[in-house]
Amino acid sequence: MKTLFHSVYSLNIHLVLVTKYRRKCITQDIAEFLKSQFERLLLDAECELMEFNGEPDHLHLLISVNPKVQPSKLVNTLKTVTSRLVRKQFEKELSQYYWKPVFWSRSYCVVSCGGAPLSIIKQYLEQQQGFE
Repeated sequence: MKTLFHSVYSLNIHLVLVTKYRRKCITQDIAEFLKSQFERLLLDAECELMEFNGEPDHLHLLISVNPKVQPSKLVNTLKTVTSRLVRKQFEKELSQYYWKPVFWSRSYCVVSCGGAPLSIIKQYLEQQQGFE
């Protein structure tokens, strides 16, 4: 659990980012570079990269999110900034895959995760006293 002045929270999301056209262009060096950039950007947003892994055509990020952050805006920032930086840093390597200024697919997957299963939360809510 984390805290702000007037709240306690535990918000985690699983984010999957896919390369444009699912090109298998993410090498170990590119993955390490992207991980460092995600960590920096998330720190700026008062969020935390908890886990990072993937394959040559996609990445998985487990992110602890601050409740002040809108997930869609966070994802947009992460994709926009890392795309620009990775294309600049690895221009030669990526030129064989992309001749336009692209890196990520427009689509992504974001799933909330962590905490108790929904069935347990529903059971807890059903057991509340109710109103009189």
